[in-house]
Amino acid sequence: MTHATHPTLAQTLAPHRSALRDLALVVGGAVLIALIAQVEIPLKPVPVTLQTLGVLLVGAALGWKRGTASLGTYLGAGIIGLPVFAGGGAGLAKLAGPSGGYLIGFVLAAGLVGFLVQRFALDRRVLGTALAMLAGTALIYAVGLPWLAATTGLRGAALLNAGLTPFLLGDTLKLGLAALLLPGAWTLTRR
Repeated sequence: MTHATHPTLAQTLAPHRSALRDLALVVGGAVLIALIAQVEIPLKPVPVTLQTLGVLLVGAALGWKRGTASLGTYLGAGIIGLPVFAGGGAGLAKLAGPSGGYLIGFVLAAGLVGFLVQRFALDRRVLGTALAMLAGTALIYAVGLPWLAATTGLRGAALLNAGLTPFLLGDTLKLGLAALLLPGAWTLTRR
């Protein structure tokens, strides 16, 4: 049994598949995430950044395989010491710290959003895009919050006040922006 697969925005804009195209998309997505990671509000223990928006857009635009590969490339670049994490951070210690779960969640969220887009074409309409982005955001928190608890000892309300509450307004705005950008991009592409 095969499942219907809808083309991603990247496949539609660059339809001639090649290893070079795929490499450029994967690296380009990783570079985008690295750049927007530097736009931050340095809260402790986890900063507020634009990364979530980039993660969700990269996953949707590239699809689950290339989206996951792109965020894996970003994570790998940071682990080997390139200053790609928020505030120019890098290294395995950053991954092992309070933000590590969110960083791992980024990889999983890009894959999930990419899967939902390819399987159900959710990025063609505002509501569908919002649902895919909400699922990706929830997955980031599902990985990030327990990791934050394990690395800081925070529990209950203190955990939520450190790892969830400060991000809700920004994540809602980022989700709304993505829900407008992707269907808008598809509308332009169809013209």
